[in-house]
Amino acid sequence: MSSFKLSAKSLKNLEYVHSDLSYVVMRAIEITDTDFMVFEGLRSVTRQKELVKAGASKTMNSRHLTGHAVDLVPFLNGEPRWDWPLCYRVAEAVKIAAIEYSTPIVWGAVWDRLLNGFEKSCEDEVTDYVIRCKSRGEKPFLDGPHLELDKINYP
Repeated sequence: MSSFKLSAKSLKNLEYVHSDLSYVVMRAIEITDTDFMVFEGLRSVTRQKELVKAGASKTMNSRHLTGHAVDLVPFLNGEPRWDWPLCYRVAEAVKIAAIEYSTPIVWGAVWDRLLNGFEKSCEDEVTDYVIRCKSRGEKPFLDGPHLELDKINYP
């Protein structure tokens, strides 16, 4: 059991997020070995347009627009950090929580598989995803903080 808790700002960013995803996030903070914050949950169309324009998002069809996605950013020494080793650790905690709650989650670093179904470490799964993308002639889009409810079970 970790000693981390979601901040008031993180809890506010979870307010309009689907309850199943919120439960997974709240469980993940209890079991993580790496503190994190809910950087974004539900987004406005205006915010999404800004992110697409900046290249930080690829779509105006984001699951953030419906409350089906969150960005969990590792928090270290009082600062948000986007370091991959920390993102892997947060994703591992979310994976455990998603399995516990039987909530199918897609991670923005491996878009073509459910986080709950990973058989390898998150880091190895990202490596495999990049290889799969390149073999199809696609450029992988890696968004380590992004987590969303899968579209099949949560349309």
